[in-house]
Amino acid sequence: MAATATAGAYMTTIKPCMSSYNKISVSSAVNIGTINKEVPWTKLTSCYQILSNKTFFPSFTSGQVKFGKVITRAMATVEEKKPVTGLQIDLTGKRAFIAGVADDNGYGWAIAKSLAAAGAEILVGTWVPALNIFESSLRRGKFDESRKLPDGSLMQITKVYPLDAVYDNPEDVPEDVKTNKRYLGSSNWTVEEVAQSVKQDFGSIDILVHSLANGPESTFLEQVTKPLLDTSRSGYLAAISASSYSFISLLKHFAPIINPGGASISLTYIASERIIPGYGGGMSSAKAALESDTRVLAFEAGRKHKVRVNTISAGPLRSRAAKAIGFIDMMIDYSSANAPLQKELSAEEVGNAAAFLASPLASAITGTVFYVDNGLNAMGVGVDSPIFENLDIPTDKS
Repeated sequence: MAATATAGAYMTTIKPCMSSYNKISVSSAVNIGTINKEVPWTKLTSCYQILSNKTFFPSFTSGQVKFGKVITRAMATVEEKKPVTGLQIDLTGKRAFIAGVADDNGYGWAIAKSLAAAGAEILVGTWVPALNIFESSLRRGKFDESRKLPDGSLMQITKVYPLDAVYDNPEDVPEDVKTNKRYLGSSNWTVEEVAQSVKQDFGSIDILVHSLANGPESTFLEQVTKPLLDTSRSGYLAAISASSYSFISLLKHFAPIINPGGASISLTYIASERIIPGYGGGMSSAKAALESDTRVLAFEAGRKHKVRVNTISAGPLRSRAAKAIGFIDMMIDYSSANAPLQKELSAEEVGNAAAFLASPLASAITGTVFYVDNGLNAMGVGVDSPIFENLDIPTDKS
């Protein structure tokens, strides 16, 4: 853990040398340059080994300890029992593969950031036609602002793999795709090949994230806004293939290299179980299939590979992909008006939920649909309807 004396004062990482309960409460003054502020000694914590490996003991009545330019004077006062508290998500030493990151604006990127903030190493799979733009943006620093982690450092992506999860292996790829200019120059981008590449490069992973929800570009935007009755067979099957079966394929090929106790996470949407007009083209069916598959895969992957499988049902987000559909602003406004928590959902909140599900704190959670939508899933009616105008329903006017 790290102890902080005052805002702007950095003190080195320190190791505990006592039990979690320390009977001490003293006050101190910390001088940093011209800064001299009184802070409680308990914020520094009682007994720790620091750089020189010399130890503070609570029997001290006064003393000076130098940390470069920092001088801490401690005076013993009233004795109290102060436990060292904190339940943290720690993914240090873990490696994550996030499929479906092509920009810095969606849930996949947010999940990668949260996993990185918890200490995980990040690998990503990017849709082949978007690969050059994504890698170029990374190199040019275009994403640097959004790469910032809570500690001020930048998220590091160890490797970016080209990926098209619609195809399991090279034999599945049609000739017109193989010769498409947007695929030229990339190789080993089918699911099977990417899993093999990751195994060759790193040996194993601990976390697999599926953040894919598009059919082939030629059909997705055209089909997704169509009513289900007007959806073509090819459009429907394309939605199922890209948004649902792709998760099965990813887990099938990656599970053998996921370390026991690892986790797999996908993203779903409330349209799987509620009617969302405008969310058509087979996408609602694909999300329903994904949630059903999550339960079956939790059993099969749990028994065979000791891997947990969950899906996050996330609320609406103004991502680039969602904006292309055209009605995302209406869905966000509806959610803000009707959800128990009247606020816009942030991508970071979904990312943090994924970090929890990937961590040992969720070691007994598998086969679940994990709602992160400000509670909208719990509502049976839209309370912004005029029919409820005479009810005294608390509303955030801001």
